Amino acid sequence: MAKAIQCFTTGGPEVMEYVDVEVGEPGAGEARVRQHAIGLNYIDVYFRTGLYPLPLPTGLGMEGAGVVEAVGPDVKHVKAGDRVAYAARPPGSYADLRVMPAAGLVKLPDAISFETAAAMMLQGLTVQYLFNRTFPLKGGETILFHAAAGGVGLIACQWAKALGVTIIGTVGSDEKAALAKAHGCTHTINYNTENFVERVKEITGGKGVPVVYDSIGNDTFTQSLDCLAPLGMMVSYGSASGPVPPFSLNELASRGSLFLTRPSLFNYAAQRSDLEAMAADLFRMVESGKVKIEINQRYALKDAQQAHRDLESRKTTGSTILLP
Repeated sequence: MAKAIQCFTTGGPEVMEYVDVEVGEPGAGEARVRQHAIGLNYIDVYFRTGLYPLPLPTGLGMEGAGVVEAVGPDVKHVKAGDRVAYAARPPGSYADLRVMPAAGLVKLPDAISFETAAAMMLQGLTVQYLFNRTFPLKGGETILFHAAAGGVGLIACQWAKALGVTIIGTVGSDEKAALAKAHGCTHTINYNTENFVERVKEITGGKGVPVVYDSIGNDTFTQSLDCLAPLGMMVSYGSASGPVPPFSLNELASRGSLFLTRPSLFNYAAQRSDLEAMAADLFRMVESGKVKIEINQRYALKDAQQAHRDLESRKTTGSTILLP
């Protein structure tokens, strides 16, 4: 029997149960993966609480890395024995063994460990599409990035530095500010002691920024709009503090004809060719040393409840992984 985390109802971390599961043979278009490391992300909390509804019971987890044990009919791009990694639907990576759609798997270069891969796929691919496609950065821009000391944030700080982009990062403590700066963040703002709108205007000489990348949601949304220059883009890609409440589109017009988008990795990576190109770009950045993946927390899979508690209480920095 394999082991997995399952939720039979929605709610707090206590609804996650460590149970035995039967894992059968892969069907058409599927692969069975023996997982060596599993990524923890805030989207897992959204599924656990029901903010993003799923049929129950359900597994959790969107990313992992391991070795293919078997593939079903018509699967050509991976085979038994391949080292693979993924950030893909459906949820279910909180397991030591799983059968999943093979379309989400990419081959893992030998130079990248399973732990590093599990810690970077969802977060790294998120930065890849945010910086290359949602609002393409060419170098020379000054941007605002919330939660700069988180898993996505530390990757974003390094990637922005490699691109020649000035990054203003918000953080929740002086310790997190130091961590973000150590990873390439140009300016840090502690939102618990500073008004980030005033600081952004000060840093930019009153101009504002062309783009804000915001995974916080409710607590930062309106103020983020106030940080944008006219014709700037608000990229709201997460809801760590809760979803953005309804608002009037006139809020965008009154601030200078702003753009607003709510992107998702899974739309950007829906086509196999896009996924492969995005993953190759991420692997290049990591193999080059321009982006180093900071794994600051490791938990046993059976301790997923505690991992979620620490994540939600903002005790974590960088990336967090679960180990089967």
